[in-house]
Amino acid sequence: MGVVSIQRALDLASQSELDLVEVAATAVPPVCRIIDYSKFKYDQEKKEREAKKHQKQGKLKEIRLKPNIDEHDYMTKVRQATDFLKRKDKVRVNLFFRGRQMEHLDLGRKVLDKFITDTQNDATVEKTPSMEGRIMSIVLSPK
Repeated sequence: MGVVSIQRALDLASQSELDLVEVAATAVPPVCRIIDYSKFKYDQEKKEREAKKHQKQGKLKEIRLKPNIDEHDYMTKVRQATDFLKRKDKVRVNLFFRGRQMEHLDLGRKVLDKFITDTQNDATVEKTPSMEGRIMSIVLSPK
């Protein structure tokens, strides 16, 4: 309809028994439409629900290690974690201590620090290494 005064727009909306809805408030002059507001609101919510369906929910994957892990096994775990991170999943790395290994927590810390440096291109550390009973763990999130 072009540029119309506010009073004229309200009159047109009331004649057709619809609502005058401001669509773009930042435009000069502001853009309004004469529509059924409840239907407009329903369509907006429907679009939002449809958009949520196509979003990927990031899952938390878990990788288990021990302090005396061999180099090849370690690299396999790093590759596995990198794959998870590329799929936009978070990764929790749990390092399990058994028996006398509890006296050598520094060895476990070194393994986790090495894991962090090996995955730094794909991940950021969300939770730094911390002990929970016999388990030292970190959480990595994708960049």
